[in-house]
Amino acid sequence: MIDKLIILHHYLQTKLHHPIQTRQDLEVWQERRVHKHLKTVLPKSSFYHQYYQGLPIQEWRKFPIIEKQMMMEHFDRLNTVGIDKDDAYRIALASEENRDFSPQIHEVSVGLSSGTSGNRGLFLVSRQERLRWAGTILAKVLPAPLWKSQKIAFFLRANNNLYQTINSRRIQFRFFDLLDPIPLHIQRLNYYQPSILAAPPSVLRILAMALKSKELKIKPCKVISIAEVLEPLDDLFIKEQFQQTIHQVYQCTEGFLGVSCSHGTIHLNEDLVVIEKEYIDDRRFFPVITDFFRTTQPIIRYRLNDILVESSEPCTCGSIFTALEKIEGRSDDIFYLYSRFGGKFIPVFPDFLRRSILQAAAEIAEYRIIQHNPGLIEVLVKVPAEMRFVIERKIDIAMNHLFTSLECQLPQIIHTSWSPQTDFQKKLRRVERKFKFNDDQSDII
Repeated sequence: MIDKLIILHHYLQTKLHHPIQTRQDLEVWQERRVHKHLKTVLPKSSFYHQYYQGLPIQEWRKFPIIEKQMMMEHFDRLNTVGIDKDDAYRIALASEENRDFSPQIHEVSVGLSSGTSGNRGLFLVSRQERLRWAGTILAKVLPAPLWKSQKIAFFLRANNNLYQTINSRRIQFRFFDLLDPIPLHIQRLNYYQPSILAAPPSVLRILAMALKSKELKIKPCKVISIAEVLEPLDDLFIKEQFQQTIHQVYQCTEGFLGVSCSHGTIHLNEDLVVIEKEYIDDRRFFPVITDFFRTTQPIIRYRLNDILVESSEPCTCGSIFTALEKIEGRSDDIFYLYSRFGGKFIPVFPDFLRRSILQAAAEIAEYRIIQHNPGLIEVLVKVPAEMRFVIERKIDIAMNHLFTSLECQLPQIIHTSWSPQTDFQKKLRRVERKFKFNDDQSDII
């Protein structure tokens, strides 16, 4: 009963607590929150206490930035509850192998990130943080008030106590394990009849196809894309089949960072985190996160490799929180090609590549673009067999036109047979660079 009251408190606080009208007022409020949070957290984390030694809290924006590798290297000293990294890994890995996600360490839930960037990250969430998260996400995501009954179907690689916290008499939460076969999911969904469906776009697309073929017979009032980049091609197809706007939740190991408003625009959750923007160009940026509520595993000036694109216009919903045009991908989705003038590399952003593919032919149903090295790009497309040769030539023309306009040396483009994704444990990446590239080097134009 106490837990439910705490969740209700955070739900109402999120719904009602922010009568802030301007960006300036928001930034003043955020600054106060960060100062208060750092005074509490820094003395409890020996890593942060030593790392920021000598810098006053008021100058927190000058604190050195950290990334996942450093967080994992100093995990034992960074967390504030004395949890050993090896113990946490052991429990998290055992949970994934046994598919039993209930074990905790001292009432702290342990989880693993998917590790699509090369190394898997650990995350710790205390009971109080779970309850705050539950109240907050319910306030931001539910299409109706908390006291209205909802049945949530949630597709993920791994469950966690964090998600089970949502369960109550009115809010039913059911985890759909991505290891299970799709026919079983369809059978369970037809029986469960969820009012809210949340899944990665790769899974939503398959469910949309099952809906089209009438194998799947559900009518959720809200469909939410999670965990992967929602590509325009997938967004359009899923939207057509479910006959509604596809909403997005931007959440990762590092926190609940953004969510779609009623107009379908993703807004950053600037009532939970401060997000500094490391701009790549006029509107693209890497987010640097400071969470002013997480104390078990503090997130302070933590850089993500996600590429976010800021909206050029304010959202018509009226929110003062930063509006995103899209989540474009990650830093390792940026292709690097040789400059035609030699000696330098030119970055090619994922969105440019997507547009080249999609504008080449309307018949393209699915695609992947993989850069194996600066001189070799592989393209896989799902198209009618009789049109494959013509469409592949159109793709070559479109991509070479893009590369020429960016003054790149033209790479070799090879075409291989399309094969659908079968391992849903791995995130679908339609644009992917396979080789490592040091994007701090000075030979980038």
